Amino acid sequence: MSDHKNPSDPVIPSLSRHGLVIGLAGFSGSGKTTLAEKLIAQLTARGVRIATIKHAHHNFDPDTPGKDSWRHRQAGAKQVLISSRRRRVHFTETPDGNEADLNTLLDELAPTDLVLVEGFKNDPIPKIEIRRQGMEHPPLYESRPHIIAVATDHPLADCPLPQLDLNDPLAITDYLLGMMPS
Repeated sequence: MSDHKNPSDPVIPSLSRHGLVIGLAGFSGSGKTTLAEKLIAQLTARGVRIATIKHAHHNFDPDTPGKDSWRHRQAGAKQVLISSRRRRVHFTETPDGNEADLNTLLDELAPTDLVLVEGFKNDPIPKIEIRRQGMEHPPLYESRPHIIAVATDHPLADCPLPQLDLNDPLAITDYLLGMMPS
């Protein structure tokens, strides 16, 4: 077998706030976001409450220049919260470069049935690796002990982990539902 650690061991305290926290790990262009969209649609159709956390490797600005919230941040507010009857957004500036860790982000979410994490491939949460045929990068499951399965579009020889059909999001949804606490 493999020397994979038990991914259910709670090393991140805020894991216990949510029913299941599972990551999608893979290199850029592997299809993490596409799979996430399909899984979110399948799971929400089955009544599962989902939250997502996405890691960004670059500067990003989801706010619109010129809008009030953007103007507040430009004026120097370190946090801006926008709220309406249907949505709220909390912007937090981190000019010192202190990026929040996964535990902090999980703690900021309201408790939910399933948190789907995209990125954070080195954090100790259970993950499904996304692997496509023709990828030149070495498999992540060989060096990252918290990968518990591989979603792939081709059979992987010598892979000790469950292999899920990347082109069958319904089967991957069933796999995730089987992991959720009752």
